[in-house]
Amino acid sequence: MKILTIIIPVFNEQNTIEEVLNRVRKVKTPGWKKQIIVVDDCSTDSTPKILKKIQKNQSFILISHKKNLGKGGAIKSALTLVTPSHTRLNAVLTQDADLEYDPNDYSTLLKAFHPTKHPIVYGSRNLGTTNRGYFFAYYCGRVLTNIHNFLYGSKITDLNTGYKLFRTDILKSCNLQVDGFDFCHEVTAKVLKMGHKIKEVAINYYPRTYKEGKKVAVKDAWLDLWTTLKYRFVE
Repeated sequence: MKILTIIIPVFNEQNTIEEVLNRVRKVKTPGWKKQIIVVDDCSTDSTPKILKKIQKNQSFILISHKKNLGKGGAIKSALTLVTPSHTRLNAVLTQDADLEYDPNDYSTLLKAFHPTKHPIVYGSRNLGTTNRGYFFAYYCGRVLTNIHNFLYGSKITDLNTGYKLFRTDILKSCNLQVDGFDFCHEVTAKVLKMGHKIKEVAINYYPRTYKEGKKVAVKDAWLDLWTTLKYRFVE
């Protein structure tokens, strides 16, 4: 049985985390056994209490940070506990802890995945006719993606998507360094420099407002740009 590891970084998501975990647990992944790793990135609301309550009835691995690191830091922590891949068939998927992404799209991502032909699949919000969210966030995302494509010779449409599916051994070999949202830019840069192609598929997207808890800010765009430039010229 192939193993699909789903990594869920969480920071102050008391209003959504239970529903996200319910959806991830219920979604069907034929031919794949799910391994769920939740990383509580030092939440200061009721998230830790909710996670411990849910864990009594659901099977998932819980990592609790004593210091807030960021999305990249949470993913790095989770990777240390990912089931070792002795085959090229296992995969890792990133899942945000809000309700902007729909686990029902797992089937679309997994159908596109192939261990040798398409070992990396991104769910693009810019393919198809899904919602776009804040204009500034959408525009910045497109600009940053275009800069990345120019520097790395790629043709992706949504670099910052929350749905990224990797063959396990490829992701674990990336030697990830950054802790923030620029994880997306670091990992994309590194897999492209390894010579891998990224396949994209259209997904659904349900953007939330800052009032509802959206966390990406303008400063993250500058950090994303710096990370893209840095990994273009260093190993």
